[in-house]
Amino acid sequence: MAPIQVGLTLPQGWLDEFPTKNSHEQFLFSKNVALKAESLGYAAGYVYDHFIPYYGNNRSGPFFEAYTLISAIASVTSKLRIGQVVTCNSYRHPSLLAKMTSTIDAISNGRLEFGIGAGWFEHEYNSYGYKFHNAAARIEQLNESIIIIKKMWQNEKPSFKGKHYSIKNATCNPRPMQNPTPPIMVGGAGGKLMEVVARHATRYNHPFGTPEILKEKISLLKTKCKMIKRDHKEIENSVLLRVLVGKDSDDVKKIISGLKKKNESIAEFLLRSRDSIALGTPDEVAQYLGRYQKIGINYFIVNFVGLSRSLDMLSTFSKKVIPLLR
Repeated sequence: MAPIQVGLTLPQGWLDEFPTKNSHEQFLFSKNVALKAESLGYAAGYVYDHFIPYYGNNRSGPFFEAYTLISAIASVTSKLRIGQVVTCNSYRHPSLLAKMTSTIDAISNGRLEFGIGAGWFEHEYNSYGYKFHNAAARIEQLNESIIIIKKMWQNEKPSFKGKHYSIKNATCNPRPMQNPTPPIMVGGAGGKLMEVVARHATRYNHPFGTPEILKEKISLLKTKCKMIKRDHKEIENSVLLRVLVGKDSDDVKKIISGLKKKNESIAEFLLRSRDSIALGTPDEVAQYLGRYQKIGINYFIVNFVGLSRSLDMLSTFSKKVIPLLR
């Protein structure tokens, strides 16, 4: 089996609470998390490509735009790879995305991890004035986008005319530094999406799925690869997971105390979180992640829950959990 790699989502406002209300200090917190993660050996830092946080009814909290944030992070780091989990294809024309991503690859000296998906957050589409096409159309658009982006990354003056997008002699200079292209991580959960994964991806990412769901998706991906005569082993499988880890059980309870609802007990928090968060001591979290290892997942993207209350989670996970997975 390939070696375990772990990336993390950087504090941005999606499911995170910042330790301050000052927007510049919020950015500094995200930057410092990236720098600390880099020093601890995390493989990559990722951001969500959204405009508003996913807080249920509280959608007016602070949230940093993805590409602006990773451009800043890329300029202050030197080893940490930089990516999106994942770019919403609908929000930018593929020719612009090709230009943006090749620029970020230059800024980062070849550290871009290009994540992209078809989009799903209908409320956000409507709020920001984007047309929310049906799922089939969004998948078609995603496929055409990746074709265009790859053409612009690799060719001098490519042209393409599709059902949804077209380019004509579209120069993309500088091209990405990575050869032949940056890694392409296609993320999402839909069945039709797997056709795009099979055709274009170097990595598939599933957001917050159980091992049982991932097993089904990987099996479907193998089928789609076989249909187009591509070796499924060329595609790495990964999962995005929420993680809350403490040094010991007392530390776990302390972190939960700051996160749980006002009238909720720690036991109630644990009960409602058991299927959505890898939660507990290093041994317990490693056991949770081990279920994914057994089905062939070797790349984890972790969204730390409660990081603003316990920055030690970064080192606890790096030094106590990751070694148990190897």
